[in-house]
Amino acid sequence: MTTAKDIMHAGAQWIPAHETLDRAAQLMRDLNVGALPIADRNERLCGILTDRDIVVGCVAMGHDPAKITCGEMAKGTPRWIDSGADVGAVLEEMQSHQIRRLPVVENKKLVGMISEADLAQQLSDEQLKAFCASVYAAS
Repeated sequence: MTTAKDIMHAGAQWIPAHETLDRAAQLMRDLNVGALPIADRNERLCGILTDRDIVVGCVAMGHDPAKITCGEMAKGTPRWIDSGADVGAVLEEMQSHQIRRLPVVENKKLVGMISEADLAQQLSDEQLKAFCASVYAAS
C-alpha cells in the first residue's frame, strides 16, 4: 500500500503565525515552494499560506506585507493527513475539500507536504481526470 509518507515532499517547514507575510515570501523563495503551513504558538496547524494569498489578499488590497501576519491570513479549518494514510484517503481529502496542497503529519509533527503534482504521479488517467474535475471545477 502506498502511503502519504511515500508520496509527500519531506522536510516541509512551518511558518509561525506571528511572522509577517514578507518573511513568508522570503521563506517560500528560499525553499522554492508556493505554500507554507502556518503554526500557532503550540506548533499546531492553524492554516496554510500560499503565494497567491500574499499577492491577492495583501498586496493587491494595498496592504503592506511587512505589517500583516501569517496568522491574520489563516482562514477556515486547516486540513491535513496522517503519514500512514493510503493514497485513496489522500485523494478523498484533497477532492472533498477542493485543495491542492495537503500537510502530512506524523505523531503531531509536520513531516511533509503533498502537492497536486505529487498525487498525480500516483493516479491512473481516470483518477487524475476525476481529481482535476473535482478540485478545479469550483475554482
